Amino acid sequence: MHLGNARTALLAWASARSRGGAFVMRVEDLDGPRTVPAAVDGNLSELRWLGLDWDEGPDVGGDHGPYRQSERGTTYEAALERLRARGVLAEDWLSRRDLREAASAPHGPTGPVYGEVERRRSAALASERRARGAASALRARVGTGTVEIVDRHRGPVSFDLERDVGDVVVRRSDGLWAYAFAVVVDDAAMAITEVVRGDDLLPATGAQAALARLLGLPSPEYAHAPLLLDAAGERMAKRRGDATLAELRASGLDPRKLVGALACSVGWLDAPRALSPHEVLQGCPVDRWPATAERWPADLDAWLRAP
Repeated sequence: MHLGNARTALLAWASARSRGGAFVMRVEDLDGPRTVPAAVDGNLSELRWLGLDWDEGPDVGGDHGPYRQSERGTTYEAALERLRARGVLAEDWLSRRDLREAASAPHGPTGPVYGEVERRRSAALASERRARGAASALRARVGTGTVEIVDRHRGPVSFDLERDVGDVVVRRSDGLWAYAFAVVVDDAAMAITEVVRGDDLLPATGAQAALARLLGLPSPEYAHAPLLLDAAGERMAKRRGDATLAELRASGLDPRKLVGALACSVGWLDAPRALSPHEVLQGCPVDRWPATAERWPADLDAWLRAP
């Protein structure tokens, strides 16, 4: 986890705690072959080191478990059967390369939109690809019109289903569940009322709202937080060498100092000082968020790393 992850986690925790809500920790480990259990446990340990706590989660239990998506397959199967009964599922025989090469495909906020052209091409390829043992993905046809979500900081956000969403993958061709499908099912099953996450995920929220409507499930309120950028003005990422919580922890950093730096970066403090997340709740305007993405300030970084 890097500083951007930590800041979003602090925002989510403060949002729930400041309004008397329960904070739920769900491990989204759908990509089984690429998920490293030790890394998941390490992430939870890093957040606890930061001073965050949660009321429900894989390590503390709760009434809505299991809290690892890799253990929730029966729940997803049941939801899939509900979509099948509605007659909205269709096989998708197109590869990622096929979709990239489909020059006629309109592009929504999250990339190529799967529409009528793609449906016809998939149908034309089905026999050949089935004969050579390929597997198809499953998509849900969400229809036409619009779907709307409510963002606590942005207000209502509307998505055109044909232009912005298209047919949504619910199960991938490798048999793994699609993220958009799983989180919709889990949010409803776990009685989630608010989802706090980075605003890079806002464009994908239309597909989740559309799936929720198909399944007859309530959509939570959302709060999409502006991202924390690195010195180059890009989204923070471990692969580019941005500072991780594991590295900062190993250096002997006081976690209260990191919390203070994160609170300062959000605008909750005029100047950084060491404090715990619970002290942030007591003395900071945690309902105030930055309006746009901002770079991690060099002077704040220098303060954080000073002995």
